[in-house]
Amino acid sequence: MKIQSHRLILDDGEAAPFKPTPNISAGRTIDPQYLVIHYTAGASFNSSVNWLTDPAAQASAHLVIGREGEIMQLADFNARTWHAGRSSWRGLSGLNSHSIGIELDNAGVLDKTAEGWRSAFQKTYPDADGMEAIHKNGGAMRGWHRYTLNQIEALVAIGAALVREYGLKDVIGHDDIAPGRKSDPGPAFPMDMGRSRIMGREDDSEERVEASAVLNIRSGPGTGFDKIRAPLPKGTGMIVTGESGVWLSVIVLDGDEPTDTGWVHSHFVAEV
Repeated sequence: MKIQSHRLILDDGEAAPFKPTPNISAGRTIDPQYLVIHYTAGASFNSSVNWLTDPAAQASAHLVIGREGEIMQLADFNARTWHAGRSSWRGLSGLNSHSIGIELDNAGVLDKTAEGWRSAFQKTYPDADGMEAIHKNGGAMRGWHRYTLNQIEALVAIGAALVREYGLKDVIGHDDIAPGRKSDPGPAFPMDMGRSRIMGREDDSEERVEASAVLNIRSGPGTGFDKIRAPLPKGTGMIVTGESGVWLSVIVLDGDEPTDTGWVHSHFVAEV
């Protein structure tokens, strides 16, 4: 992917789909320094795109990525969109003027019910789609909607193109620039791995482990959570994206390619 005239160009040479949002600061352009990651807290890719292009929303972002990797650009990357709100980061205030915002289709906080995970808008998701974790900014253990590998791969490709075009300094979350006010993208998003891949930083090494025995992978940190696939064979490689007690949140690898996400018991993994 590449950026041309502040629009995303896909690998096939075609421009990404574009649905302009009216929710921008007309006549104001930015020289972006950061990429800010958000979750939509919405029910679907289409509903989130529709909301962020509705004047009533008074909110927007530069681009939305769906759970299958769908892409919709809403504003030129040098437009001042309304994604950050009250925010500050490393001496800068009002990150709308200093950053590109990408929204990932994700329900955000979930509640555990007998039927599965339930969102704030009362949509139910299967056990494998949720996880439990404590947010890095504090709070209780709670449920979070998982991101998909298709989303993460699309974000990495787009983010890398943005870094090349604009020389971005870093990838950060809405919860970094507005702690206590915002919780997205939350603990289900593998920020360390995503940042490392987008920025191309060799010194931001991923924590890689492998299964030291045949290993179950579950939808959450505990044996009470469902197994989400067949057991991992001994020697299976994984990238650690988080932890909760003795349980590790991981991305499963086939060689260097990601194939799945879930939780494994740390007693049955070894550092590579």
